[in-house]
Amino acid sequence: MIKNLRQVSGAGVMDCRGALIKAEGDIDKALQILKEQNLIKVEKKATRATTQGAVESYVHAGGRIGVIVEVNCETDFVARTPDFKELTHNLAMQVAAMSPLCINKEDVPQRIDLDPQTASLLSQPYIRDTTKTVQDVINETIAKTGENIKVRRFARFELGEEIK
Repeated sequence: MIKNLRQVSGAGVMDCRGALIKAEGDIDKALQILKEQNLIKVEKKATRATTQGAVESYVHAGGRIGVIVEVNCETDFVARTPDFKELTHNLAMQVAAMSPLCINKEDVPQRIDLDPQTASLLSQPYIRDTTKTVQDVINETIAKTGENIKVRRFARFELGEEIK
């Protein structure tokens, strides 16, 4: 059961064991417990400085849309991990597909025709799993790597589109 829970959640062996004990063997409850624990880990790491990271570029098929995303973490070691590289690539694809205006809800311009949930990158539904938001996916990566991760900035270019 620990092995199955670990494959699904990506959590450590002892975390999975503890969650299964608390959930009395129920995998769904154990997953919920692990999610709550991950949120606690994320909150503890939120104040840490993110001075390392990576810049990822993505050009959509046909070359009509291009994106550059800067994602920061605490150490260059984590910036080179497959989990971090996958996150940065998926974030660049997210920006290409969903065309957000800003990173956070707080930064969304106050216009009547804008939905803050779709205009801000972190609150958008994640393109690979619409049951999660982009922030949820970042939080999962924070829990896996053990470091704070932040999207610092992004730029999206579309052929023929005016600069805003």
